[in-house]
Amino acid sequence: MANFKYLKFSKLKKLRYINYNKNSKIYLVFLHGFMSDLEGEKPKNFIKYCKKRNLGFLGLEYSGHGKSSGDFTKGNISKWSHEVKYSIKKIIRKKNFILVGSSMGSWLSLNQFKYFHKQILGFLGIGSAPEFLELLMWKKFSKKIKSEIQKKGIYQLKHGNYEYPITYQLIKDGRKNKVLNKKINLNIPVTMVHGTKDEVVPVNFSRKVLRLFESKKKRMITIKNGDHSLSSKKNLKKINSELDKIRKNLNN
Repeated sequence: MANFKYLKFSKLKKLRYINYNKNSKIYLVFLHGFMSDLEGEKPKNFIKYCKKRNLGFLGLEYSGHGKSSGDFTKGNISKWSHEVKYSIKKIIRKKNFILVGSSMGSWLSLNQFKYFHKQILGFLGIGSAPEFLELLMWKKFSKKIKSEIQKKGIYQLKHGNYEYPITYQLIKDGRKNKVLNKKINLNIPVTMVHGTKDEVVPVNFSRKVLRLFESKKKRMITIKNGDHSLSSKKNLKKINSELDKIRKNLNN
């Protein structure tokens, strides 16, 4: 499906990424969610989207995710945000781009505005989950779970068919990456898309993100009966049409 490459950070660290249409003037940067990768329906969809419209595409698997090197339990928001910043500087360089963040990817996206505010042309969030470690995990954990994380440094969190290893260092690092209190004074198109049946992240998280932007070009789109991933063909079609609107709105 994709031409995967590896970006070398150091002797021991290399991250897997996809880079398409590198001669294009405008890029789409896709940032996936927590414990996700570039094998899913969303990255495949955005690659096709960019190919059809002759846009550049950059997708990255953070350390400990997908086929990138590194131990997931040693990763955190600071580390993954830095990896995104480094990759954009190395691959996209001075070109302009639209950010697309899925779930945790929206949090990492918000962390990029302080570095690339002159290059970011627009932002689309899907089931955005900024500060989820504190607001959706730590605050809802029982005393027993909190105590286990503090003593052992890790807790295996079961959610549906998945198990997430949540480390204490990850929780603590999340607190250093507060974004919901930082206004972004850029008049760019910003669209948040969220499913009404999202059982992982409440819809109000996307509304909180929108409130950060001073932009007159911001939109909140709720997808009726949509889940957290919004990866069905119908939902992806809707997301693509919202991306088209962002692109039309770039120069208005």
